[in-house]
Amino acid sequence: MNLIKELKFKNPPKRIISLVPSQTELLFDLGLENSIVGVTKFCVHPTHLRKEKTIVGGTKTIKLDKIKSLNPDIILCNKEENTKEIVEACERIAPTHVSEIYTLDDSKKLITQYGAFFSCEQKALEINSELDLKLHNFIQFIKNKEEKKVAYFIWRNPWMVAGNTTFINHLLELNKFNNIYSSKSRYPEVNLANIISDGNPEFILLSSEPYPFKNKHKEELREHTNHAKIVFVDGEMFSWYGTRLLKAFDYFIDLHNRT
Repeated sequence: MNLIKELKFKNPPKRIISLVPSQTELLFDLGLENSIVGVTKFCVHPTHLRKEKTIVGGTKTIKLDKIKSLNPDIILCNKEENTKEIVEACERIAPTHVSEIYTLDDSKKLITQYGAFFSCEQKALEINSELDLKLHNFIQFIKNKEEKKVAYFIWRNPWMVAGNTTFINHLLELNKFNNIYSSKSRYPEVNLANIISDGNPEFILLSSEPYPFKNKHKEELREHTNHAKIVFVDGEMFSWYGTRLLKAFDYFIDLHNRT
């Protein structure tokens, strides 16, 4: 995990704004609900937070006046979720931490770092220990499974997939899902007409976020592949880091059992 800027505090920050849904959930599970003063409209876990905390915009568009009015001690961002312009604007208001997550180890380091920032080291340790156990059990489950060629779609019009150097691709690899687009960087646009020549996947995974794929999109894809099984998957399980991972590995086991 590469952090754009390291931060140190004499005292734990007491007023937190989170501009990243998965990090908002992590804060809650670290026992920091009372310290959260602002969240995005996409911070859906736990559900009650959006009703009780100030909404300061989305992940790509923020309301700076609202953020300033909350007088935050720290603003939490992510390199992928938030733009450079948003980070720079936030830095002019309060100390701003930017995470950069590509792997499970990166996620665990972030949990440890939040534990240190907010003086909840023991809870962070407990979360990471539970995550290690979940991962161990999953590795035992997956070790005798055969690899499956997949394409993981995140968007339509243009059609876009998850490529390499993404947290999604890291979790696909753990699942022994051989991503046919792993040679492409980040989230490339692809031409459906070339999907067979691109790698001819056995499974096409349609993520529930950020694009709301429907059954009609399955039919579009079927026009370009004659055998791939098309499966809707929970995008949170493949792209959210932090404590969502405590649910993700059980989800992956169920997914394999279904496919």
